[in-house]
Amino acid sequence: MEIITIDNLQKSFDGLGVLKGISFTLNEGEVLSIIGPSGSGKSTLLRCLTQLEPVNGGTINVCGQTMVSSTKEGVVSYADKQTLRSVRLNLGLVFQNFNLFPHMSVLRNITEPQMHVLKRSKQEAEKVGRELLKKMGLEEKEKAYPDQLSGGQQQRVSIARALALNPTVLCFDEPTSALDPELTGEILRVIKDLAKEKMTMIVVTHEMAFARDISDRIIFMDDGLIVEEGTPEALFGNPQNPRTQKFLNRYE
Repeated sequence: MEIITIDNLQKSFDGLGVLKGISFTLNEGEVLSIIGPSGSGKSTLLRCLTQLEPVNGGTINVCGQTMVSSTKEGVVSYADKQTLRSVRLNLGLVFQNFNLFPHMSVLRNITEPQMHVLKRSKQEAEKVGRELLKKMGLEEKEKAYPDQLSGGQQQRVSIARALALNPTVLCFDEPTSALDPELTGEILRVIKDLAKEKMTMIVVTHEMAFARDISDRIIFMDDGLIVEEGTPEALFGNPQNPRTQKFLNRYE
């Protein structure tokens, strides 16, 4: 079952094309990794999908709802506010720099969004928060503040916060880029565990071995385009495009 369909997505900044006609689908329970050099448009793609950036053209459908569409003449139309909110709730986003509220405890960072967005009671939100902290191995940190945690612990809190809102799809924007190698492993283990639970995910990453290990399908982007896509075995074992071959050669 298709959860996300993106067709001919275009995005420009000051007239410079960053996404130049991106099209792909994401199926339920699938883990899709997006790789490519810096500046290829990977993070911009996630920001457009999660409504953090407006698009300049194309169509995005999420869970059967059209978030945005455009005419042949290039007129872009977003859905009504209610539909956009529904789409937003289906998509969780984990940022590379954690984006936790520094003045709130770990538990409150997870409960406040639930109470505000899902209108859960404080008691219910705290129950969900504590269950997720236990899942992340952070049950003893609920009263701590973000600056008292390691980078890996902060990222695990941000993953718990995203999961607390029950998204259909969880998106990761280079979740390990702000971490040193020792802390990277703990985040990759969390994402692997989510994959085992058949969580539908889009993962933008520079961790090639991880992408190869975790993904059902991989997209290689360069210069705002999808250059090649396929299974990890096909993309890493026998890449067809010379640009993909050159990029992956650096990781051998």
